[in-house]
Amino acid sequence: MSREQLAVQRARRAFQTGRTKRLEFRIDQLKSLLRFISERRSNIADAVKRDMAKSENGTELFEMLGVEGEINMAVENLAQWAAPRPVEKNLLTVTDEVYIQPEPLGVVLIIGAWNYPWAVTLQPLVGAIAAGNAAVIKPSEVSAHSAKLMEELLPQYLDKDLYPVVTGGVPETQELLQQRFDHIFYTGSSTVGKLVMGAAARHLTPVTLEMGGKSPCYIDKKSDIPVACRRITWGKFVNCGQTCIAPDYILCEPSIQDRVVEEIRRSIKEFYTDDPKAFEDYGRIVNQQHFERVMALMEGSTVAVGGESDASQCYIAPTVLTDVTRESKVMKEEIFGPLLPIVPVSGVEEAVRFINEGEKPLVVYVFSNDNKLIKRMIADTSSGALLANDCLVHFTVTALPFGGVGNSGMGCYHGRHTFDRLSHLRSCLIKQLKMEGVNRMRYPPHTAKKLSWARFLLLRRTNVSSVRRAVTVAMLVALAAFTVQRFLRRR
Repeated sequence: MSREQLAVQRARRAFQTGRTKRLEFRIDQLKSLLRFISERRSNIADAVKRDMAKSENGTELFEMLGVEGEINMAVENLAQWAAPRPVEKNLLTVTDEVYIQPEPLGVVLIIGAWNYPWAVTLQPLVGAIAAGNAAVIKPSEVSAHSAKLMEELLPQYLDKDLYPVVTGGVPETQELLQQRFDHIFYTGSSTVGKLVMGAAARHLTPVTLEMGGKSPCYIDKKSDIPVACRRITWGKFVNCGQTCIAPDYILCEPSIQDRVVEEIRRSIKEFYTDDPKAFEDYGRIVNQQHFERVMALMEGSTVAVGGESDASQCYIAPTVLTDVTRESKVMKEEIFGPLLPIVPVSGVEEAVRFINEGEKPLVVYVFSNDNKLIKRMIADTSSGALLANDCLVHFTVTALPFGGVGNSGMGCYHGRHTFDRLSHLRSCLIKQLKMEGVNRMRYPPHTAKKLSWARFLLLRRTNVSSVRRAVTVAMLVALAAFTVQRFLRRR
């Protein structure tokens, strides 16, 4: 039996003991995960620096703060999330218990990504633990130092049987996908996402696919262009462009293109100095293979800003490209690197058409002071999210579901959305063996009169709470009348 099979088998056996059903156990595990983050902060930062040359503060800001927030929210709200959820009743069930009971799915496989190796792996884990599941954790082998650290240290804090970490490359992932899980949570490319979904189909396993795509960024010529470009520059070049929700390309009118280029140039200098290569908060491409892939995407376009590179360090400068069309090489795939193409369009109509002709993106960005234009972009395009006048920050709002649509993914998570995604929302109806007369309408023979009653009781839209109040008021009125009559008789 392979190491992967043993990990899954051990997790399932541990889940079947039922210990994850107790909320106290889940909270204890979540607090242990928080303790892991707190006590191993420097180890985590060192691993990420070795993987992607990311600064310690950058790791804290873009990786760990979000995980800490997810844990705190889950601990604080778990009792409410896991409690029975009453639902609206109809006239037939007015006296019954009708509610939704969240329950654990079972054993979840979490396949993490390399670009944010801690955030996109541990945030789904928070939801899996909160929902009462066991979870097999497969960190990306591309961020090798983070994966090794996770394998070594996480079992020192979490239940070793319920939450095993399995490391390795493609063969190990393929072996895991041969096993039966109750849910698979995958973060990565759409190419691999299709393989994950195909493997899951063999066991009818539900999946959450958090992928990416080419997220467009439309700049209205009447917007505050300097502010828009500063925010776009930040959103694009964070983590050296290796962010699934990074602006992939800019759409703007030709009349403002030169100004957009200059404002982005100015913002790059403001953020990363004249020498981004020597600047602590500007990272590197994760490996040589991705370095060569990103460099090749520049072919056929004009470098307006940046373009410098150093293969020995997997360094590519923050780069802006012009003379870009839909047929340009850089527009054929998600960039996932520090290249920002600018595609000229005649206005919002052409921008909408350009977006809709491609696959549905993970997010649409629009910069405008015109609320009607923003609402039009919401109405006329489809994407996992839409963010107006900023970049990336919707990811920080845990009340918003985060996820894609179509080629950019399926399913969503964050906060309660992760809990619900990794729970079975079980329908519960508890009746009593009374009032059998009401049920006669459903028993044969099926007469016209019975059908009439069934139509009234099943289809009539009645506010059950109002009915209850009306009944209560009627009973109080009857009681008051009875009391008054008794009083008058005595007199």
